[in-house]
Amino acid sequence: MDRETAAPSVTEMPGERAKQWADHHGQHAAPSTYVYDFVWDTSEWAEGPFCTDVDGNVLLDFTSHVASAPLGYNNPKIMDELEDFGLVDPLKIAGQDFYVSNGGTPDDPEIPGPTQLLDRLTEATSHYDLDTAFLSNSGAEAVENAIKICYADGGHRAITTEGAFHGRTLGALSLNRSKSVQRRGYPEIPGVLSVPYCSCEGECTCGWKTDGPGGNALADRLHPTRGNIPAEEVSFLIIEPQQGEGGYRVPSDEFARDIADLKAQHGFKIISDEIQAGLGRTGEMWGIDHLPFDPDVITSAKGLRVGATVANEDLFPEEKGRLSSTWGAGDILASAQGVATLDAIQEHDLVRNARERGRQLTELVTDYDSEYVVDVRGRGLMFAIELDTKDRREALVKAALERGLLTLGCGYKALRLLPPLDVTAREIELGTSILFDALESPRVKQASPSLEHSEDAA
Repeated sequence: MDRETAAPSVTEMPGERAKQWADHHGQHAAPSTYVYDFVWDTSEWAEGPFCTDVDGNVLLDFTSHVASAPLGYNNPKIMDELEDFGLVDPLKIAGQDFYVSNGGTPDDPEIPGPTQLLDRLTEATSHYDLDTAFLSNSGAEAVENAIKICYADGGHRAITTEGAFHGRTLGALSLNRSKSVQRRGYPEIPGVLSVPYCSCEGECTCGWKTDGPGGNALADRLHPTRGNIPAEEVSFLIIEPQQGEGGYRVPSDEFARDIADLKAQHGFKIISDEIQAGLGRTGEMWGIDHLPFDPDVITSAKGLRVGATVANEDLFPEEKGRLSSTWGAGDILASAQGVATLDAIQEHDLVRNARERGRQLTELVTDYDSEYVVDVRGRGLMFAIELDTKDRREALVKAALERGLLTLGCGYKALRLLPPLDVTAREIELGTSILFDALESPRVKQASPSLEHSEDAA
């Protein structure tokens, strides 16, 4: 089997072996956001968006593991770069206490590692004058460290947006405004103000635009005479340049301009949460590249394979130990994967491919004009369709799976598609044809609104 001719082939989803694996795993695994009993068989053929499960089903994966596998499975663009890497132990070291080399010199290593990943990251963010990065283990840690360096620089209030998702550690949770299950009963950082994330087309109906003294929800609160929050108390505003968990919403142009004006007026810092939207996913290297303001901090993870907090060196505390992490900058293999990913995006012009294939995906779904689809949105290959009901969305996820297409929900009733960044025109056509067939299935047509459903994946 090869990628150029592969097609989904499904006997039963989930099959008996998949059920066995999921049941056994669940005996000791804490409840989490497992969407369905898909069990990837790492010993069988997989490449790009195609993979094989433990029952021999060949699937087309348009989730890219929630953007954490940006080039899909066993992609030669990544694997060829790592073929000379021999397994060593430990593969993770105390990277804030010690350094690591994989041979060669820092400028010409045999296999790149954390040092070279720092080089690539700061090069990719140099147009924002972000020249320093702190490597960690996850996106949540990247956000936690962004919070810390911003607070350390001044201010004790934070601004977040409705529908936001920034992670599951307590600091990041304090900034979440997605599902209540994520925060319910947990203590929160004080002083967090939430404002609408305006994605309105035409007249604003979300509450961002107001008749108040500043003309929008945040400007009103920060107004020097009629507002109720002193602007100098605000440390940062954190924003997803395109919302992920919140429904793949794209900010309106007016909302983005308002944020730019407020940043210029009040000088608060902006954290751009690029954990899902970054690394070319939206058709630009960073999601913030679409917006008319510069970030003070970029957080990255998922497709980067490690967490990263990137800012200008002046924003990072100078004291040793103020920021630290046992395995931060110490994941040898993941750092090499991160470098290979960034290099592949650059060398194979995958940002352009994300734009072109995203345009193709949008046109195909829009032209299909299903009666159940109420909105089509996103940028590049960070794409969503909103169904008329949540029940219909749930039915579509299952119907697509039965036909060999892996998808995920987001928001309340939207379906997200995240093909690999090097997805081909053939693969987009193949995926949409399966999706359209699923939309016409009895399962989807007969779906009706219901009150209880499992939570979406983060």
